[in-house]
Amino acid sequence: MNISLQDISIRTELETGDLGHVVMLHGLLYKQEYHYGIEFESYVAEGLHEFYRNYDSTKDCVWICEYHGELAGFLLLMHRENNSAQLRYFIIKPAFRGIGLGKKLMDLYFAFLKSCHYQSSYLWTTSALLAAAALYTRYGFRLTTEVTSTAFGQPVTEQRYDWRADY
Repeated sequence: MNISLQDISIRTELETGDLGHVVMLHGLLYKQEYHYGIEFESYVAEGLHEFYRNYDSTKDCVWICEYHGELAGFLLLMHRENNSAQLRYFIIKPAFRGIGLGKKLMDLYFAFLKSCHYQSSYLWTTSALLAAAALYTRYGFRLTTEVTSTAFGQPVTEQRYDWRADY
């Protein structure tokens, strides 16, 4: 399949089925690629429910990427206390990686972040996601915390990355 970035549509309005699809995609891909257990899928479901429950269109945003009606990728910005935002659930299906979609989503994330005048942003990931970490650091996120855990059904090193407007 020869796909280009121009073939992907990106919408910012949640529709019925989106949350469930994103939970399922995380569960399946992270099981296949990193051997995470159902604990990770449950974690994603809880976080997406929190996002939906507290959604404020002036402070929060989602980017749902589609290719001919198929979910190709997803990212959300969730408002937090102290004029901060959290980057969550950034995922791109393998068939859509390497076409610039990750960069496009990060550009959209930062455009919204700055339009809302957030002073900081953070995200949690794991040390196994090297390509994601490289992308985050290119956008100015800095690794600030590492914690070992078994929260996803196996031993992992969770990592927090922070971005501040004054970096």
